[in-house]
Amino acid sequence: MTNLGGVVRILKKEHHRLTKEMKAISAALSAFGAAYGKGRAPRGGISAAGRARIAAAQRTRWAKAKAESGKSNVVTMPNKRTMSAAGRRKIAAAQRARWAKVKAAKESA
Repeated sequence: MTNLGGVVRILKKEHHRLTKEMKAISAALSAFGAAYGKGRAPRGGISAAGRARIAAAQRTRWAKAKAESGKSNVVTMPNKRTMSAAGRRKIAAAQRARWAKVKAAKESA
């Protein structure tokens, strides 16, 4: 039993030490938290009137650019090239001939 009393005394001492350390860490965090807690300063917002002025100016710029170009907003795409049926038949016949050569070589080997 005397040994158990010593263990309890050591545990109480350790508890007291850890409590003191936690208080020190807490104090350090509160001191540094004020300076580094937020990470970065909040950005200032823009008012609705300011946004409206910017939008109106941009609309004016676009209207001027469109008037100068004189073109509509249609984007022309190049025409797709198509192959004639005769051309397709020639390619298919050539491919069949190549495969026939491969098969003949395989059978003779």
